[in-house]
Amino acid sequence: MRHRPFFRWILTLGVVLFGWSAYLYAAYPDTQQISLTVISEKPDGRCTVRWKDPYHDGGRRRETAYQCDPDRSALLKPTHSILGTDHGWESGFMFTEGRHKGDLEPSLDETDPYGLSDALALIGLALIATGLIGGNIRASIRLAGVRPKTVARARKLHETADQVARDYAQACDAVRVTWNALHREQIDMKLSAVPGTRLIRKASVSRAMQDVEAAGARTARDVLDAGIRGLEHMGMDRRSAEHAHATARRLKDDIQATLSVRIDPNAPGPHNVALLVALQVLLEAGAEARQTARTGEELADELERPLTEAEPASGYLSMLRAGREQRESARSAVTELRSLMAIAEQEDFLARFAQTSVDLLRAPDDQNLGLSARADFERRTSQYYRLLAQVVDPQDALAGH
Repeated sequence: MRHRPFFRWILTLGVVLFGWSAYLYAAYPDTQQISLTVISEKPDGRCTVRWKDPYHDGGRRRETAYQCDPDRSALLKPTHSILGTDHGWESGFMFTEGRHKGDLEPSLDETDPYGLSDALALIGLALIATGLIGGNIRASIRLAGVRPKTVARARKLHETADQVARDYAQACDAVRVTWNALHREQIDMKLSAVPGTRLIRKASVSRAMQDVEAAGARTARDVLDAGIRGLEHMGMDRRSAEHAHATARRLKDDIQATLSVRIDPNAPGPHNVALLVALQVLLEAGAEARQTARTGEELADELERPLTEAEPASGYLSMLRAGREQRESARSAVTELRSLMAIAEQEDFLARFAQTSVDLLRAPDDQNLGLSARADFERRTSQYYRLLAQVVDPQDALAGH
């Protein structure tokens, strides 16, 4: 259910009416209070008055019907004039600007513009007060449950938990990548040691293979790299090329299945040292790093849903814009977040996650790390192989130990 701004419309209407009142007041011409001579007057106050118009004909006298105040002092009425005349006195207002300049402000059967302006102002103020008070009451009800600090802390916990899980996965990937590269390198060395002529035993085909060797495909590795079409370009017929390539493929599969790869820190090439450095990072992080990463991954998954539902509670504007169901879900989600954060604080997860991430982010290209990894491997070789078995395929890892 979407929020309907009922009190906002009331407030808007009040502002419009108040503005209309101000416009009427400002648009009405200026007037000046003057004394009026009452020539005649009836009991109900209807009278004829005379005044001096200073703006026309050099100040001529003018007369008009007017509504006098019947309750004013009797001394001001024509029949009781203190001056002994037949005239009385009243006060009125004369226009001092506009097209009615010099005219007397109407009072008989006329709409009082100031009265309309005052009425609009009163109604507008009443509506403005209703809109402000009602809107604030409604807003206070809607804003109940806004917890921006709680949501912010939960987001930080989620980011830290997710980060330690990703850091551990990245460290494990570094081990797998270097291990696979070392594995492929040793397979290629085995294939490169097998002459191409050993792939085919028939004399006629063997002679063709010799021609292919002369063209550059001297080993089983070269045959696999050339492919069937490459062997044909080198002078071998289609059938012989397919046979040679299939034999080389089977040889590679046999080597891959039976190869026992050992880590040699003194061997040439970068893969051995890179593998040792990647393994040392995990070993130095400690056996609890894997458990911490797993805890971080589980906690991040648990925080994901309540964080999404608690989004309206992260700010006052978002809570105001949310519907009733969203606000209720946000309040429940904030309660759930508090429970998860209480457990995290009790177990000191935030500090553990941060420390584990730091331990896992050691630079793999640091030369000092390479020297340290070689020496450390010589000291605790079995632990390196055991960790390798946990990270990569167990059969491949244990085969090298």
